[in-house]
Amino acid sequence: MAEVDFYVLEGDPPPDPQQFVCRLLDTVHRRGGEVHVHVADEAAAHALDARLWSFSAGSFVPHRLVGMPGRAPVWIGWQPPAQPGEVLLNLADEVPHFFSGFRRVLELVPADPPGRDRARARYRFYRERGYPLRQHTFGGGA
Repeated sequence: MAEVDFYVLEGDPPPDPQQFVCRLLDTVHRRGGEVHVHVADEAAAHALDARLWSFSAGSFVPHRLVGMPGRAPVWIGWQPPAQPGEVLLNLADEVPHFFSGFRRVLELVPADPPGRDRARARYRFYRERGYPLRQHTFGGGA
């Protein structure tokens, strides 16, 4: 059964969600993990791809868009992966139907009210199905 971690962004100002995602992926990569990042659509995939190239002058997160040739520890896609993996970072509004094939699921809880409401709905989805849930809070421009 997948373990689900929620990363709550809060504070004044709250951390930038895109920057937080890049740092989170950098951390997973440095620890030797592989992650599939599920985004809402192709435009979001290309936006994250571009952000990962430029988020930090001192870091590089090897990544590829799903469907590209080669190997990378970070895959970004808006469709189900060919095969499940170790970690799924869900950046879409809904829980993807393939989430249970992963050992860990990471969910972002942005500070804006609509984003927070969508994250609460995903939290309820996992809780109602008995998945183990953890919450990590990050604040103040991280």
